[in-house]
Amino acid sequence: MEREKDRGKFVELAEKRVSKAIKDIRLIGNLSNKSNYSYTDEDVQKIIKALDGEVKKLKQRFNSHGAQDEIIFKLR
Repeated sequence: MEREKDRGKFVELAEKRVSKAIKDIRLIGNLSNKSNYSYTDEDVQKIIKALDGEVKKLKQRFNSHGAQDEIIFKLR
């Protein structure tokens, strides 16, 4: 019974958090509108590298149950 409760909580949190992450990634994509924003190719590569790195860490944590490193992303 306890495992079902744990599973339910996992599903609830995963759905909320993944949905929020997808929404936030789409909002980052909106920054690509050159008529509203000015950015360099270097800025874009930094954003993509940061996001790719976090996805890789996510995969590693699910595969190894390891601890997370907290990184604050900055362009400057």
